[in-house]
Amino acid sequence: MSIQQDHLYRVRQLMFSTSLILVCWLGMMCLHELGHVAGALLTGGSIQKVVLHPLAISRTDVRPNPSPSVVVWAGPLIGSILPLCIWLVCPRIGQIRPVLQFFAGFCLIANGAYIAVGSAEGIGDAGEMLATGTPLWVMLLFGLISGSCGFLLWHRLGSLQTYWRHPEAITQRMMVCMFVMLISILTFELLMSSDQ
Repeated sequence: MSIQQDHLYRVRQLMFSTSLILVCWLGMMCLHELGHVAGALLTGGSIQKVVLHPLAISRTDVRPNPSPSVVVWAGPLIGSILPLCIWLVCPRIGQIRPVLQFFAGFCLIANGAYIAVGSAEGIGDAGEMLATGTPLWVMLLFGLISGSCGFLLWHRLGSLQTYWRHPEAITQRMMVCMFVMLISILTFELLMSSDQ
């Protein structure tokens, strides 16, 4: 492999990886908020505002909120379970399955860490969970189980060192698809923000 070819493969790998991490972060926030929205709609709550912006922490404002504990738990539960279900039903062909596995792991880890770490300070959803009577041990257990499942999914993908040593494994098509997905999510979130 020539130095120029190796450089091209490395740039492709870096663009794919950067786009993937950003897609995972933005996608995780979208699914987490979808959970809050679903929880609110199922319990008769009224959604006042959903904040989804690439440069902001997402949130869903529900007033009135007849079942705040259901609404607050729906975010991390649906935000963790839905990506896992999508990965499980995905056909075992092509390059999309490992990407969905990585995304499912990311969502499990992020939601688990958010609830477990947030419980120490009572911030965000964790503060609402504590205020509505969720015991601290339940939140910590959720974080432990969710995070462990996420790291298990990542572990089953193989070594990060192996991924880094083989930049040629990332095709141009994979890089372009991931970049287009990133632009699509950014556009969606910016359009959602412009309506508010």
